[in-house]
Amino acid sequence: MAVIAGRPARGALLPPQLRALTGTRSGALAIFVVRRILWMVPIVFFVIVITFTLMHLAPGSPWDKGGGRQLSDTVVNNLNIRYGLNKPVFTPWFDFSTGHFIPFRWDDQFKLYIWNVAHFDFGLSYQYQGKTVSTLLLESWPYTATIGVLAFLLIIPIGVGLGVVAALRQNTRIDYITMGFATIAASFPNFVIGALMVVAFSVLAYRATGGNFYLPAAGFAMDDSLIMPVVTLALLPIAYTARLTRASTLETIRQDFVRTAWAKGLPERLVVVRHVLKNSLIPVVTTLGPTFAFLVTGSVIVETVFAIPGIGRAFVVAIESRDYPMILGTTILFSLVVAIANLVVDVLYVFIDPRVRLT
Repeated sequence: MAVIAGRPARGALLPPQLRALTGTRSGALAIFVVRRILWMVPIVFFVIVITFTLMHLAPGSPWDKGGGRQLSDTVVNNLNIRYGLNKPVFTPWFDFSTGHFIPFRWDDQFKLYIWNVAHFDFGLSYQYQGKTVSTLLLESWPYTATIGVLAFLLIIPIGVGLGVVAALRQNTRIDYITMGFATIAASFPNFVIGALMVVAFSVLAYRATGGNFYLPAAGFAMDDSLIMPVVTLALLPIAYTARLTRASTLETIRQDFVRTAWAKGLPERLVVVRHVLKNSLIPVVTTLGPTFAFLVTGSVIVETVFAIPGIGRAFVVAIESRDYPMILGTTILFSLVVAIANLVVDVLYVFIDPRVRLT
């Protein structure tokens, strides 16, 4: 058995077939991906525990109507029975007051929900009678994903391109204009940008052109109605990506291997693409993963401003109406998208920089 510093070396306890697999880079990558996927199970579990606990700690119930007409006790009792809210929230396995174990029960709300999630059953929505959470998420997902993906496709070329150009033309007019745009775009929140675009390109443009040219201010369709939501959603990430790319590129340009490439007389395009850009992308890729997760899981503000029936807007409505299954289902979806995006980023590291070790 191979021993390093008094303990078995990595892979020494594995069977010979797996040990041979871990010796190759592709095998190590496959094992790394499988291990990260398995780690998603406890991550999602703790997300459910935290969300479930916070929901039930909040005062009130899903059947409270605020200042409006309240439901009768009979109706509330029937609703609780229908949706399983008459069961105990959680039955502990140990009673600390008496010091005795409590017989294990599967009929409390938390254990039943975990059991149903394990079977991909996220329950019925409280606010939409007869509709499952899975159906509602599938109906809202295409709107949010379309806008998010289109915004992400703008962020990569524009953000990275502006950052590289600004770094290569440091302290010139191009650098000042680029970073000025990034600073302005990062200074305005989404709801301000969205409102300004609606006023400029919908209201004022309609009046100025007599209705011949304007952009739709609300709704969703695969046409020009996507322009303003996509731009509004992408402006802030573009600004942040441009500033980060500029800083990373400036650091790479000052490295010895880049100076050597310039000294050899290599063309500027070859030096930038092969030496500068590739080595500058690692910190940028690190931020693009969470950015993509944020975009495709929905921006509440953008979907509200432009009246888009996406997941972000549905999540806010679910919180206001205390729709427990919808809140939990949306939170689980968010956590999975974030975990998968981070996994993709870690895998991309291997292809961008071969020196990255899989641990």
